[in-house]
Amino acid sequence: MNKRRIGRTALEVTEISFGGAAIGGLYRACSRESAMETLQGAWEAGLRYFDTAPFYGFGLSERRFGDFLRYKPRDSYVLSTKVGRLFRPVPDDRVPDHSYVDPLPFALDYDYSYDGIMRSVDFSYARLGLNKIDILFVHDIGAYTHGVEKTKLHFREFMDGGLKALEELKRSGVISAYGLGVNEVQICLDVMRRAPLDCILLASRYSLLDRSAEAELLPLCRAQQTSLVIGGVFNSGILATGPVQGAHFDYLPANHDVLDRVGAMERIATEGGYPLAAAAFQFPLREPAVATVLTGTAKPANLTRNLELLDIDVPETEYARYRPYTLVQELA
Repeated sequence: MNKRRIGRTALEVTEISFGGAAIGGLYRACSRESAMETLQGAWEAGLRYFDTAPFYGFGLSERRFGDFLRYKPRDSYVLSTKVGRLFRPVPDDRVPDHSYVDPLPFALDYDYSYDGIMRSVDFSYARLGLNKIDILFVHDIGAYTHGVEKTKLHFREFMDGGLKALEELKRSGVISAYGLGVNEVQICLDVMRRAPLDCILLASRYSLLDRSAEAELLPLCRAQQTSLVIGGVFNSGILATGPVQGAHFDYLPANHDVLDRVGAMERIATEGGYPLAAAAFQFPLREPAVATVLTGTAKPANLTRNLELLDIDVPETEYARYRPYTLVQELA
């Protein structure tokens, strides 16, 4: 599988990578056996970049990634996890509901401070059982998660302390790169205008349907040599399922406007003789600033189905046909 470089670092990642939310039980339970089988399928398919987070199953995803990767040569893969949430043990009946099924028995607190990020890294090492994390992403720091007022506090906390922690970890060789892991464009712009980033894991905002990143973020990433790790290429599923009953967009049931847009997109794909999902999966890799596209599942069959989408020919000229139906963020 082809590789692309992360920013100005020496790290190279496979163009397709594996995301660990489903392995942590997002929306449905995932057994350890299924997790290991799926990770093995990803490895056999040539994927060598793996992304996880403490939030995924409240530590469950990190534990499973560590168990799988522990016996792989350390220089044969790249691993990223995230900071910004700290976990504390609670009774089983007080485990919060964040859409993870059968998570570990913890509750979370947000902490983007110097000490909070350092503690988060130590906890991740313990859960992973590994001695090297390549990339750290600051997880969900923007208004999408916290709202406007709390984001101001978290942003100040990060800029005053958390950023220093990441710089120190990179300078000392504990990590090789750092960035943000978010679902929104604005917080990326706010941070990048004050500090350089090696990479951004951006979910759902540079897809065939939602191109909010195109107006400002993509040009800034090119100028600063910040790489994009793209998640959510199916926008919570609708670009894979089509506009069917119960289709989801942005983690919620799709509204009529989105259903209509995707319906028009599906007709374009049908006329072109390829699945809409293939165009969606391949779309971000056309952009040089994109280093890799994440695919995440807890079922080996789903992983195989997604990877097979790469073998379907989608002519370059087709992508212009989707433009009238995309969601965009206009320049201010």
